Amino acid sequence: MEVIGKSVIRKEAWDKVSGRARYTNDFQSVGMLSAQMVISPYGHAKIAGIDTSKAWQVPGVRAILSGKRYPLTGEAIRDRPPIAVDKVRYHGEPVAVVVADTPSQAKTAADLINVKYELLPVVNSPTQAFQKGAPLVHEHLGEYKKEEDSLPVPGTNIATHIKIRKGDMEQGWAESETVVEASFSFAPSDHAAMETRCATAEIQPDGTIIIMTSSQAPFMVKRLLADYFDEDMGKIIVHTPLVGGAYGGKAAVQLEVLAYLASKELGGKPVKLFNTREEDILTSPCHIGLDATVKLGADRNGKIKAAEIRYLWDGGAYSDKAIDVTRSGTVDCTGPYNIANVWCDSYCMYTNHPYAAPFRGFSHSELSFAIERTMDLLAQKLNIDPLQLRYLNAIMPGDTTPTRVRLTKSNVGDLRKCIEKLRELIQWDEGPIKVINDRFIRVKGVSCSWKTSTIDPNAPSGAILTFNRDGSINLMSGVVEIGTGTKTILAQILAEKLKMDVDKVHVRMEVDTQTTPEHWKTVASRGTYMAGRAVLEAAEDVIRQLKEVAACVLRAPEEDLEVGGSRVFLRDDPVIGLHFKDICYGYKYPNGNTIGGQIIGRGNFVLRHLTGLDPETGEGKPGPEWTPAAYGVEIELDRRDYTYRLVKACTVLDIGRVMNQKAAEGQVMGAMSMGLAFAGRETFYFDDLGRVLNPQLRTYRPLRYGENPEYVVGFVETPQLDSPYGARGAGEHGLMGMPGALGNALSLAAGVQLNHLPLIPELIWRAKEAKHHASL
Repeated sequence: MEVIGKSVIRKEAWDKVSGRARYTNDFQSVGMLSAQMVISPYGHAKIAGIDTSKAWQVPGVRAILSGKRYPLTGEAIRDRPPIAVDKVRYHGEPVAVVVADTPSQAKTAADLINVKYELLPVVNSPTQAFQKGAPLVHEHLGEYKKEEDSLPVPGTNIATHIKIRKGDMEQGWAESETVVEASFSFAPSDHAAMETRCATAEIQPDGTIIIMTSSQAPFMVKRLLADYFDEDMGKIIVHTPLVGGAYGGKAAVQLEVLAYLASKELGGKPVKLFNTREEDILTSPCHIGLDATVKLGADRNGKIKAAEIRYLWDGGAYSDKAIDVTRSGTVDCTGPYNIANVWCDSYCMYTNHPYAAPFRGFSHSELSFAIERTMDLLAQKLNIDPLQLRYLNAIMPGDTTPTRVRLTKSNVGDLRKCIEKLRELIQWDEGPIKVINDRFIRVKGVSCSWKTSTIDPNAPSGAILTFNRDGSINLMSGVVEIGTGTKTILAQILAEKLKMDVDKVHVRMEVDTQTTPEHWKTVASRGTYMAGRAVLEAAEDVIRQLKEVAACVLRAPEEDLEVGGSRVFLRDDPVIGLHFKDICYGYKYPNGNTIGGQIIGRGNFVLRHLTGLDPETGEGKPGPEWTPAAYGVEIELDRRDYTYRLVKACTVLDIGRVMNQKAAEGQVMGAMSMGLAFAGRETFYFDDLGRVLNPQLRTYRPLRYGENPEYVVGFVETPQLDSPYGARGAGEHGLMGMPGALGNALSLAAGVQLNHLPLIPELIWRAKEAKHHASL
């Protein structure tokens, strides 16, 4: 490999480090107006009245959108009004949108709008939502338009219920000599991307709708706007420039709808809607919460025989992407372990919380916390080394997933190799506990994870290649550069296939849905796999065309020609050949005659053999492959005040093949940092009215500078045979095992079971106090 595996500098790196990179809010057209939302201060309330009279008196106000019934929106179930009309269902829900000449005028007017509310009972957790007689978040759930695989239960707060029924549970429990059961919970939280969400909209005189948005899914924006508002899809053009972080939170479609409605209200004038940090935390989709109960049974040797699991996902006020997250959590419900008998009920619950979007890992860091904490409980009860218990039960080729897919070496990789390498990197054999003195103790915790990507079975990805006259190549793909470096990987794939200098590959960063080939969504660690396959097909198309022209000029059969070094040459005599620049726009003979023409390569890829899930058993093939990983975290706990320091975090991932060494390490380290922040710091605190009490970065705490541990990343390479050069997705996996590993380390260090996130010192203190009082 000449390019694959090398630490190639990212194509957009110079623009980003020099400040030249432009994001959605950096674009401003002449006459662009500013929109400002008015949001609900309560979690659940009737809208008794809206007085906009004072707002209209502010100079520069052009429109106020409120009280109008627009078509309902939402991906899985059409349950969300773009602007609330009858009642509000979460703190932060838009109740009005003001459009004015400047942002300050819009903000001034929005602050003058007086909304009267009548408070309603609040559903403040998925467990509460699940109880009989709980207040209904949606009284007319059965009347909404929905997708076929969404299974709401009218008269309840259940947006969907997905089941796994594998094996014989009676037999599983009969074979289980040791049983453990525990419950886990954590509230919703934020994605905290550096760039807050932004969208602009303009409707031209001919009806063309132009959207610019900081989105992971510009083609979904196009599709949904057409569907929601009966617009001509061909007249919707969505632009997405560089995106300053997303982590799943920008896969949902929200601000784009409001910007479109505001522009339409003003005859098509350009309108921008930009979230402040507080708005981004409150009003836009959040990271899902979960209440879980896990019961595992094992024989005396530690082999797990049965798993009974219930997941109550906190989907928030509207189902949107939460149903997909619920499904994803169901198909991999057991973690990466071979369990013959599985019973899982996974519910997407409506609550009066901000509604959920995907979060890096798409439900897997969440379910892994519950599974991995239970695995440690089982190890303690069996008196087995927790890493050895995971090694013993690791899912392997020949085993079947909870949805009964039979696994191969290609589609599941090698978890046991990951565990073996983790054992070395985390120095597990030295022992998990090291007492420093009477006050401080160092402890290690471990965990494992796996993940498949439950995406649409017909999800497409396309690529187009064009030449410049100097022989360099332009690569166009619908993948959004959200910070993962995927477009640089695509350039490496192309350069490797054509055996050319990667610096001669120019990648278009902006996505334009009118001219860029579609990529379903930039989510689920699917960019390299899907777009990479499309690029390889486009490269084959280019090679065929280059050889076709060169064969005529060189008077040699195409099968005797080779491509490399930006040339087409004779395989047995490389001196005889032509540079790309001589044939990429056709070849001109000395007398002026020309053959061929501009060479344009095209490729596409659609996932194959994927199916839906059987609604009664969960049987089906939801994704193309399962990527495993093993994790370790070392902490230093102060046993006096229960504060702790993160010392070391380690991830070993079966990456298939490393495509870009530095980029892969950076992706995994960044994900590890997010996982530790989610586990130890980040959460929403709600009061009795469903209000988020910490919607600012002063009170909402990601990891800060100086709080990060030493990060260690290791890779195992078991190629995925149908993926470009064997690569597996790596963007999410560093995160997924961090909560479980941290929870296991702290539980061992503190001597109490810590089953709730975030793992703050107060939680440890409360757990210690509860244990002390229970012993009295």
